Amino acid sequence: MHREWIWRGHRVRYTFTASSSLSASSLDSPLDSPLLLIHGFGASVRHWRSNIGPLSANRSVYAIDLLGFGASDKDSTVYGTALWVEQLFDFVTQVIGRNVVVVGNSLGSVVGLGLAAKHPDVVTAIAWLNLPDFSAVSFPSPIKALTQPIGELVKRVITWSPIFVPFFRWIRQPAVIKKWVKGAYVDETRLDAELIEILSAPAFDRNAARALATMVMSQRELPSDYTARSALPKMTLPMLLIWGAKDQFVPPSIAQKIVDFNPAVQLVFLAEVGHCPHDEVPDQINQILLRWLTELSG
Repeated sequence: MHREWIWRGHRVRYTFTASSSLSASSLDSPLDSPLLLIHGFGASVRHWRSNIGPLSANRSVYAIDLLGFGASDKDSTVYGTALWVEQLFDFVTQVIGRNVVVVGNSLGSVVGLGLAAKHPDVVTAIAWLNLPDFSAVSFPSPIKALTQPIGELVKRVITWSPIFVPFFRWIRQPAVIKKWVKGAYVDETRLDAELIEILSAPAFDRNAARALATMVMSQRELPSDYTARSALPKMTLPMLLIWGAKDQFVPPSIAQKIVDFNPAVQLVFLAEVGHCPHDEVPDQINQILLRWLTELSG
């Protein structure tokens, strides 16, 4: 069921699905914390189309559109992990009112990690469906010193209105999005009309182009406290990392580097699966998550 929450004057869309199997007493148990699903870049709560129902079998499930995505407002602001972590923290404390188990995909994994790092008191456990945190890879300082100013120049050029607006109008076309999203899936049968509509429709919302341009310009390196390299060694909560072995967007080789930061992270590789395992092989992901959640409650 879609709901609306006003956060700092912005409209935010979220969904809530209650679990009928929970007893009243279990609502006070941290082991039965509700799930909070966080989508990836360019996606929305609707990308969890095949997960929310099954996962609500024994827990209530919330899913939220990060500001700038889905049906949430697309205003000009300083976008980035820090903003989205603040959004989620306020959502957990003001709307949910209980600790949560975080499940994130791609960008949602990065934001979930930031939430657990900055506000460990509101996160009971966390599952990442890949984690595009390149702090796991060490780059020599001279390379960073060279690439950062080049990157800033490129961002200024591509977000210049005479270039960006026609480019944005082109990339938001469903046919273009379908070509792009093929790189995220191994099983192309999942690239159905519903998925393409989920990914393309928000780009036609008011202020969508300006929001994306602002997002590109305000992107910086992750705050150091939110990176896997910095945060993971200090984390003691249950952690699950699931990675598609054929992820073309984020190299699966990063997975082991992330586990090296904290051996308590449970790592699961999925053969013949790409960047969006929750939507490409939902039955597999739902089973893995439900089994993990049962272990947490046990």
